[in-house]
Amino acid sequence: MKTDLLIAGQGAAGYSAALYSARYQVNTIITGGEFGGETAIGGMIENYPGIEADGFDIMMNMKNQVMNYDIKLIEEDVKSIEKNNSIFIVNTETSIVESKGIILCIGRERRKLGLPNEEALVGKGVSYCSTCDAPLYKNKIAAIVGGGNAAVEGAVLLSKYAKEVHLIYRGSNFHRPEKILISQLEACSNINIHFNSKVEAILSDNAGVSGINLTTNTEKSKITIDGIFIEIGADPRLELPNQLKLKIDSSTNEVDVNKLMETSVEGVFAAGDLTNASGSLKQTVTAAGQGAIAALSAYTFLNTHK
Repeated sequence: MKTDLLIAGQGAAGYSAALYSARYQVNTIITGGEFGGETAIGGMIENYPGIEADGFDIMMNMKNQVMNYDIKLIEEDVKSIEKNNSIFIVNTETSIVESKGIILCIGRERRKLGLPNEEALVGKGVSYCSTCDAPLYKNKIAAIVGGGNAAVEGAVLLSKYAKEVHLIYRGSNFHRPEKILISQLEACSNINIHFNSKVEAILSDNAGVSGINLTTNTEKSKITIDGIFIEIGADPRLELPNQLKLKIDSSTNEVDVNKLMETSVEGVFAAGDLTNASGSLKQTVTAAGQGAIAALSAYTFLNTHK
């Protein structure tokens, strides 16, 4: 299978890039085994200009808009990319694609606590997405770990379902959350905040998660819970960038791009949360903007390398 441009990633950056490349009439394939990226699991999106809607619905609208054009979708992750002269050989789970240009929009991987039984309890009380699983904890007790926007927002959402929420953070104060989220948090009477605290162990029984061992400063305690949500950030997915030997920003561990979303390898562009393009601001609006820029840059590249 041959194409002019392959876009890896079905998130906001990927679909924005696909929309613009389609309108530039570039022969384009978009790939990705997971639909929607962070936006789709972000719950209500209230900071995208002109739109206030559920993130999944926003991503479905993006996808439907793109699919109105002659764009091929391969719903599989890219496993490897190799540059052979001026052509990129891309392998998904079942397809091999030869492409003249690449836009990487593969985002980030959620961080884990690294506790012994953490992965074994995923789906049995351990979750990395509070907006996805909060309704499962109606009238139950839940904990959420983290101190940024995602954790604070997740705690507020959980409080609408759970009878009690424990918000646990290792720092002495939250990590730069939006002030409106702090106001919402302070209005929730069923949220217990634990600063300077670390989860030492996740306890379980036959039904799944049953509690946690917590250290606050030097004081140890046990909290009975039905589930734990881990919202401690995410790291860039660097497997494909490393295969392509892209330059990585050593200060952020993100793919280094310029203002045109060009990477250090000719013909490879990157956009969204994978990159250092927007500093610490990782939002749907920044990802979409970067995807559009990457598409224009790829279009220009393809026109000058026929």
